[in-house]
Amino acid sequence: MAAEEHALTSTEYIKHHLTNMTYGKLPDGTWKLAESAEEAQQMGFSAIHLDSMGWSIGLGVIFCFIFWLVAKAANAGVPTKLQAAVEMIVEFVDSNVRDTFHGKSRLIAPLALTIFVWIFLMNLMDLIPVDFIPYLAQVIGANVFGMDPHHVYMKIVPTTDINVTLGMSLSVFALIIFYGVREKGVGGFVGEFALNPFNPSNLFFKVLLIPVNLVLELATFLARPVSLALRLFGNMYAGELIFILIALLPWWAQWALSVPWAIFHILVITLQAFVFMMLTIVYLSMASEKH
Repeated sequence: MAAEEHALTSTEYIKHHLTNMTYGKLPDGTWKLAESAEEAQQMGFSAIHLDSMGWSIGLGVIFCFIFWLVAKAANAGVPTKLQAAVEMIVEFVDSNVRDTFHGKSRLIAPLALTIFVWIFLMNLMDLIPVDFIPYLAQVIGANVFGMDPHHVYMKIVPTTDINVTLGMSLSVFALIIFYGVREKGVGGFVGEFALNPFNPSNLFFKVLLIPVNLVLELATFLARPVSLALRLFGNMYAGELIFILIALLPWWAQWALSVPWAIFHILVITLQAFVFMMLTIVYLSMASEKH
C-alpha cells in the first residue's frame, strides 16, 4: 500500500525511508540538497544530515523546556502528574549515579539525566507511523518549495543515524579522557595503559611488556566509544527497519503486526537509553578512580 502510494517499488520505498535529508558539497563544488542516496554519498564529509540535526536539537529543546516548566512550578504540596513523573525520573537517575559513580563531580548526575531523557525522546520517535511525517515533508516540499516529492527525504529517529550516536559517544569519550587526566595526571593516565594488565615486579620484564600492554589496553579503550555508538544505532536501526517492512504489507496485516511490535519496542526504546546512560556512568567512574 505504501509503495503504491509513492509509486515506488519495495526496494525503492525502503531505500527512500532509510535516506537522510542531506545537504552538502558535490564533487563539482556545488552546495545543494541531495536528491538521491547516491548523491548524498558523493558529498562525503561535507554532508550534513539536516533531519537528524533538526529532530535531535528540537527534542533536546523540548526536554529542557519541560523540565524547566516543572522546576519552575514545583512546590511542596500535591504534585501534578507531570511533576511526579519528572521527579520519578530524576530520583531513578540519581540513585543509579550514587550506586555506580564512586568519584566526586557535580556534572555526572545532570549528564546522566540528560543522556537518559534525550536518548529516550529520540528513540520514542520510532513509534510514530513511518509514513506520517515523511509524507507531510513531501507535501510541504512539493507545494511550498516546488520540489519533486521523490527527492524529499525525512528520517525522524536521530538515533538511527550513526553520526548522531557516534557524536554522543565521542563526547563521552572526551569526558573519560578529561576525568582520567584530572584525577590521575598525565603520567598516571598513560601509566594505566603501559602497566596493565601485565605488571611484573621485575623492572626488565615490566619494560619489556609495555608494548604488549599498550596494544591490549588501547584496543579496549578505543573500543568503548565505538561499541557505545554501534549498540544504540544497531538496535534502533533494526527496529525502524522492521516498522518499514511492516508498512509494505496490506493494511489489515499492518495493524496485526505493528501494534505488538510497537508495544515490545517501548521496552527496547527505554532499555537502550538506560544502557547508554549506565555505561557512561561506569566509564566515567572508572576514569575517576585513582588506584
